[in-house]
Amino acid sequence: LLPDGATADVLVVGSGPGGLAAAVYAASEGLTVIALDSLAPGGQAGTSSKIENYLGFPTGISGNELARRATVQAQKFGARLVSPVRAASINRDGDAYCLHLADGRKLRSRAVVVASGAKYQSLPIDGIESYEGRGIYYGATPMEAQLCSDAEVTIVGSGNSAGQGAIYLASVAKKVHVIFRRGSLRETISEYLVKRLEEHPNIEIIPSTDVIALHGEDRLAGLTYRCRETGDEGHCDCGFLFLFLGASPNTTWLPKEMVCDERGFVKTGTDIAPLELVKAGWSLDRMPSRFETSWPRIYAVGDVRKGSVKRVASSVGEGSVVVSDIHQALAEIGAAEF
Repeated sequence: LLPDGATADVLVVGSGPGGLAAAVYAASEGLTVIALDSLAPGGQAGTSSKIENYLGFPTGISGNELARRATVQAQKFGARLVSPVRAASINRDGDAYCLHLADGRKLRSRAVVVASGAKYQSLPIDGIESYEGRGIYYGATPMEAQLCSDAEVTIVGSGNSAGQGAIYLASVAKKVHVIFRRGSLRETISEYLVKRLEEHPNIEIIPSTDVIALHGEDRLAGLTYRCRETGDEGHCDCGFLFLFLGASPNTTWLPKEMVCDERGFVKTGTDIAPLELVKAGWSLDRMPSRFETSWPRIYAVGDVRKGSVKRVASSVGEGSVVVSDIHQALAEIGAAEF
């Protein structure tokens, strides 16, 4: 159990790839670490059925397995991983920070890594929530693959995660329809994935198209889509719809003084304008380091950060590299008790 008033050198909020990497590297270098997650370790990547372009895994690895291994590794070095707990707010407390949890507990630390990621976006269709878990899914895991075996499946999205999900589901489904608004998959998907999608006999690619209606009583039974260019409509008797539409950042718990962009992604380093730093109350003689926010010793890594590359490897890289910045920042305030 995590007691009220617990302290650590570093608090990591979010245990996706970036947060887990920060926990592993910080703990392995002698810092005390508490890592939190509102659900469970893994984040958005944890729902990926197979990550094939992650360095060191030529045959691929599931997001769940990657998260499990990273969790064991972090715990081996002494990091405390706690879930499910939700961050509610954070405020300054001298040279430290006080993190308020939704259940009323308070934690204190000298440094904070914001790795709270982003939440899935849905379709603007009335009543779509009633189909969630009953035909609509936001990740293609082995559990979903078993459900849609030898059935027709539709995937909406044009990112790498959508491509990976389509290829995975096509191995068990009778047909996979990939619907997206853009004119070409090559605008947003890695070339190796595009080629596999185009060459797969069970995958139909439907560009410049929107899903406009869902059908079914107790569960999803079909959908209607419309071509953006011609206005022509089509119907698919599909009982499984997977949405890979990107995400919005989980930053509502951060203080309003912390500088974010218009979409809520946290600004770090040189993305923060000098005037923004002044308004945020920046008090140090130096400028923020590469992943440091407008509050000293609070860092943002992974999907929650403005300008981040939405890839597992990138999030892991940011989470590991930020630890060197934390060491330098902690040295500035010394090792006094807090």
